[in-house]
Parts: sequence; C-alpha cells; structure tokens
Amino acid sequence: MSSVFGERTRAIFAPPRYLVPPLSGIDISTSGVKIARLAEGAHGLTLERYSQVRLPLGVFTDGEIVNRTAIIEALTTAARTAGISTAVVSLPESKSYLFETTATGTKKEEWRVAVEQHLDELIPLPPPETSFDLVEVGQGAQGEVRIAGIGFARRIVDDTLSVFDEAGIGVRVLEGETFAMARALLPRGDTSTALLIDVGKTTTKLAIVTERIPRFAATIGIGGHALTLAVQKHFGVTEAEARTVKAERGIVPTPGNEDYLAAMLSTVSAIRDEIARRLEYWQSKATLPGHVPVERVILAGGNASVRGLPEYLEGALQVPVSAGDVFTNLASRDTWIPTLDYTESLSYATAIGLALRDHVHSYA
Repeated sequence: MSSVFGERTRAIFAPPRYLVPPLSGIDISTSGVKIARLAEGAHGLTLERYSQVRLPLGVFTDGEIVNRTAIIEALTTAARTAGISTAVVSLPESKSYLFETTATGTKKEEWRVAVEQHLDELIPLPPPETSFDLVEVGQGAQGEVRIAGIGFARRIVDDTLSVFDEAGIGVRVLEGETFAMARALLPRGDTSTALLIDVGKTTTKLAIVTERIPRFAATIGIGGHALTLAVQKHFGVTEAEARTVKAERGIVPTPGNEDYLAAMLSTVSAIRDEIARRLEYWQSKATLPGHVPVERVILAGGNASVRGLPEYLEGALQVPVSAGDVFTNLASRDTWIPTLDYTESLSYATAIGLALRDHVHSYA
C-alpha cells in the first residue's frame, strides 16, 4: 500500500473523534515539563492546547530524574491542563548515543539483528543494558544499507516509564528529543543538512540533521541562565529584572552599552566557541559518505529569541543563522492564529515535534 493511499484511507475511514487519542507530546527538561496537544482541523493541524509546569533547579539534572515526586506532580498538573492522558514522550539528548553503521537485508528486523551482534562497538554500554532504535539513511558502496541509530541505557528508559506510570499518563512512544526537534523545525520533505541549536536554561543542545534525521548531537553545559546571571552581576538586580533586561537589550551593540555588552559576550562567546568546535568537526568530515556540509543553522529553545544572537552566531560560524518556527508543519497561519506567543513557542520545539510523530510517521 502506498503512503498516499494509506493517508487517504485513514482519512476516509477515520474513527470517531472521541475514539482517537489526541496528538500530544511531553518534553521533560531542566526548566520544566512542557506539553503540546495538536488537533486536526479543516485546514490542517493546529496547536489546540499547551501547558508548562516549571521545575526548580536540581529536580531534573543532566537528563536524570533526581526528584521523582516533583516530576510526577509536574506531569500530573501539566497533563490535566492540556487535557491529555497519553502522549509521545522525549528521552534526553545528554543520555543518548547516536551511531551509524551498515547492515545487509531489506527489513528493519534484519537490520536490528545485525546491529545487535556488534552493539558494544557502537554504544559504550553493555548490550543487555541498552535500548536502541534505528532508521535507514542510504545505500553503501557495496549495496549494503546505511543506518543511523540511537541508544539509551535501559535504566533511563525504565525510570522515564515509571514516573509516567505513577502520574497515570500512558506513553505511546519514547523518542530522542533531537528527532522530535528536527520534525518540528524542518518542513516535511526537507533534504538539507542543518545544525539545530536549542538554547535552554542550563544547557545548549546541538543536533546536525540530514533529511530531518539526526546524524550528530551534543549537549553543552552552558545555557541562557548564565546570561541572566551575567546581567544580574552587572546591574545588581533580581533574577526577574535581569531576564527583562536580557530580553530588551540582548547582545545588540548600542551607544553607552559597552560594559553591559562585554559582560554578556563573555558568556555568549563560550557558547559560540563550543558550537564552532562541533561544527568544524562535522564540516571537516564532509567528504565522507553521508556527511554533507551544514548549510544553515536554526535556533530554538527558551533563550533563542535573545536579540542579536542569530547575527552574532552567523558572523562567527559563517553559516546562515535564523530563529526557528515550531509551527512549520502545522496549518498555514493564514487560517489560524496561535495563542502561544512566538518567543515562548521556541521552547516548545521538542514537545510539538513529539506530538507530530503520530501524524507524520516520519521514521517508520
């Protein structure tokens, strides 16, 4: 059955709306729990509901659930607000292992068996303690299948499932957040190679994707909160006041702004240098099979909207840089107006990408 015919059949014989679970995604990060719920309308998908419950620092750290009670309470509250009981759920990039390999065969089951036989060469974890998935990304020189995969320690998967069980939320699928972010920020059918940068509260996550499939990922231990602290230190203001100043001034040079800008750039330059190092590594490998040079950079995350950040990074990386649009694969904005503010929407890239998974079936 062709994918087009399958989509038409699904539309014609769709079950009643009350039988269909909503397209929803749940993203857990250091800053909080975010939920996006999508709905199919006459003109396509729209963001029907969204919710966020912020987490204090230390509750979810470096991809680890530290305070189970706080996470469960946040999940319960956010799910109730969004009106969902099941969702596609993210697994943290910082705990993931991307790998590439080749295999023979024509079916995913055959590729899995082949990968399992040398999994310890691809992921630095004991195979019995590893959960992984894979997707075809091309053909090798000898006719074999080139595969991109992602693995997690089984305990990370089990810990995630257990908190959702206690929160009473069904998990339809677990997925690495870089796959979800690519699905939200890049249009369907996009074949480019792009660097996605998620500037969060305490970390900056990087993912280089080709044809919307992550091929390289890394997490930098510096985020937007470091910029807030730089503003606090410079002006001697509260954290809330510092966030306002950061949003208003950003890193745009203006007369009389020199001392402030120097304080901000001391932190931003550290993020820039870490990004540049990873990008240079990828670009240097571009002559290898499947390693296409990065053509553009897309920013997302709660701190991606800092004024002047795209221009600053573009000058340093020598690649076009722009802020993302998390509604890229939803209905045209000519037919609906999101209730979620654009600046805030950038922090929902992963949640929206997760919600899109059941609709798009991008990675069969």
